[in-house]
Amino acid sequence: MSHPITAGVDGSPESLAAAHWAAREARCRRAPLRLIHAWMLPPQTARTAQSPEMRRLWAQEALEDTKARLLADCPGMSIATELVAETPVEALVARGAGSEMLVLGSHGRGAVGGFLLGSVGLHVLALSKSPVVLVRRNGGARTGTGPRDVVVGIQDPPESAAPIEFAFATAAAHGTGVCAVRAWAPVPVFAHGPRSRRLLDETQGTGPGRERQRLAEAVELWREKYADVPVTERVERGHATEVLLGAAAEAELTVVGRPIHRPPAGPRLGHVAHALLHHAACPVAVVPHAP
Repeated sequence: MSHPITAGVDGSPESLAAAHWAAREARCRRAPLRLIHAWMLPPQTARTAQSPEMRRLWAQEALEDTKARLLADCPGMSIATELVAETPVEALVARGAGSEMLVLGSHGRGAVGGFLLGSVGLHVLALSKSPVVLVRRNGGARTGTGPRDVVVGIQDPPESAAPIEFAFATAAAHGTGVCAVRAWAPVPVFAHGPRSRRLLDETQGTGPGRERQRLAEAVELWREKYADVPVTERVERGHATEVLLGAAAEAELTVVGRPIHRPPAGPRLGHVAHALLHHAACPVAVVPHAP
C-alpha cells in the first residue's frame, strides 16, 4: 500500500485550500488521504487561550467540516482523520515522516497563518523528513485551462536527486511535463566585455554550455525512468531566487530542495525557498535531501 498524503487542518481558509489540493493529489497518485488536526498549544500560549476542552471540541468540528467539504467535491473518496493531542510542530513532523508528502496552507506574501503562524511553519519545513507542499488560499488559481509544467530548481548532483524525482513523479501523476531550471550567478562586475566574460567563465568552469551540460546530467536518469514525461531544460544567468520566481509564474508546482541537517542556530530554510514560499503564486514543494 502506498504512503498517505497528509494535510494539516486548523479551520483556516488556507488549510482548507491545502486539504483540497491534497485530495486532488491523492486522487492523481491513487494514494490514501489523511487529515490531521493537532490542537495542543505550547505552555506559554496555552495559559492565555481557551480551555483544553473547548479547543478540542472546536478542533474536532473543524476536522469534520473539512472532511465533509472534500467529500462533497470527491464523493466516495476514502479520507482518514486524526485528532492529535500534541503541538502542531511535533504532530506534523511525526505524521509527515510516514507520508508521501505533507500539505499545509500558507498566506504566501507577508504574514503566514494557520499552522504556519509564527515559527511553527519554519520548524515543520526545516525538520520534516518528507516533502512539504505549501498551498495558498486560492490554491494557485490562474487564468487559462491548459496543463502547466512542474518546475524544479536544479542543483549539482547528488543534491538535486530527491527534488528532481519528486517533480517527475508529480508530473507523471498529472500527465504534464517537467521544466528543469538551473540558474548560474553573474560574473563579477570587472568582467565587462564579452571576451573577458567568456575567458572568466572558462577559467571558473562555468558558462552557458557547461551549465546546460550540468543540467542535462542532473535530469538524465529521470528522463529515462519517466520516459513519458516531456522535459524542458532551462538555463538562465542570474540569481536562483529571481530565475525560479520567474519560472514559477506559469508553473503547476515549483519544487526546491533542502539539505537535511540541524544548524546550530536552529531550523532554517535557504533564501530561495523563503522567497518562493512568500512570493510564488503556485504551490511550492520543499523536498529534503542528503547534504
